[in-house]
Amino acid sequence: MPFDPRTAPLTAVEARVLATLMEKARTVPDSYPLTLNALVTGCNQKSSRDPVMEVSESQAQEALDSLRFRTLAVQISGSRATRWEHNFPRGVGVPDQSAVLLALLMLRGPQTAGELRINSERWHRFADISSVEAFLDELRERSEEKGGPLVVQLPRAPGAREQRWAHLLCGPVDIAALQGAASAAPAGNAPALQQRVDALEAEVARLRATVLQLCEALGVESPLQDAAPGTAGGPAG
Repeated sequence: MPFDPRTAPLTAVEARVLATLMEKARTVPDSYPLTLNALVTGCNQKSSRDPVMEVSESQAQEALDSLRFRTLAVQISGSRATRWEHNFPRGVGVPDQSAVLLALLMLRGPQTAGELRINSERWHRFADISSVEAFLDELRERSEEKGGPLVVQLPRAPGAREQRWAHLLCGPVDIAALQGAASAAPAGNAPALQQRVDALEAEVARLRATVLQLCEALGVESPLQDAAPGTAGGPAG
């Protein structure tokens, strides 16, 4: 029986563990399969993760045991340490390209088809966005006999040009919560954006002062004399 998220959804930790195994299999094949320690490090990395998590070794081991029971992960006993690998495409019954998209959605949260194509570059090179959309449509229209849909297309957010996609491996998506988080994100980034603007304005002011000093030392007329303070040197309107 194929994996059915409607009757046995993954937990957030199980999804992170599984997707990390899938990521490292493609991005660092020389280190794969992974030891428990390497897996925990991958789960908790700060880049390419949304949300960032703090998964403990015991939580990761519990998730691995659950994934192994569902045939989504495989334990490999070596001479030095036990290692783990995923069995996602076969366990879920999807092609490798679809598995890539699902893993990215588990690791990075909802994304547009364009974002998925960019983020998948190190995993699989899709020909174009239409190719990504074709696999997403296939996952959305997955038959009931195969376990039902594995992704959902979210309503277009205010001001957004494209709709985002989310996975259903952890059960139904709380669309209202996702929209609330998305609308709050710009406000949360405002202080950081203002800091960047302030830094750029300060840099422009320093460069303007340097040009004026050089022109004065050389005895030539500065092109910035008539520029409005705080501008990059354009003529005053």
